[in-house]
Amino acid sequence: MNLWRNSSSHPGWPVPAGALRVAAGVVTLRPVRLRDGAQWSRTRLADRAQLEPWEPSNGVDWEARHAVTSWPSVCSGLRSEARKGRMLPYVIEVDGQFTGQLTIGNVTHGALRSAWIGYWVTTSATGGGVATAALALGVDHCFGAVRLHRVEATVRPENTASRRVLAKVGFREEGLLKRYLEVDGAWRDHLLVAITIEELNGSVSSALVRQGQATWS
Repeated sequence: MNLWRNSSSHPGWPVPAGALRVAAGVVTLRPVRLRDGAQWSRTRLADRAQLEPWEPSNGVDWEARHAVTSWPSVCSGLRSEARKGRMLPYVIEVDGQFTGQLTIGNVTHGALRSAWIGYWVTTSATGGGVATAALALGVDHCFGAVRLHRVEATVRPENTASRRVLAKVGFREEGLLKRYLEVDGAWRDHLLVAITIEELNGSVSSALVRQGQATWS
């Protein structure tokens, strides 16, 4: 049985997405793989100081949580959710190299046709347009192949870099979620941002190209 087959219950999976060329290189999205473990672990451990302050706590020490031996269960969980039609877990690549992750979760069809989206990129890729391009590709995939109507995200008010990325892609603020998630040892407020398909003029990727922030590749 092909565990990665596409199905009518989960359109758009496991289809890759891309590509956009930005200053850092060619950005693409492709499904997570078991063999990503070594690079995932190495990157997450090296970038702990930049990542940990913004990510939800789960009660497990960062070193143990991101040991290479943890990846098989993490990857298995992501793939299981993907097979059930609830998630699209992607790796962000720049010029074919592992550069972060983008996850589309809580995928709901029917009358709602909604999902949330989240991402992280390596410290070496910040400032090169990678996060913006990856998020644009993810949103376009949601509104295209996955056939959704709304995509939302949450971000801490203090995370100005991520807020800029979300704004560039077209997300608008809808409200403040008080003490929404436990992050970095405390319950933190988060901004709820969202975008619906009616707010686009073509696609997010094409808008970035028109604005000179990316080119087609």
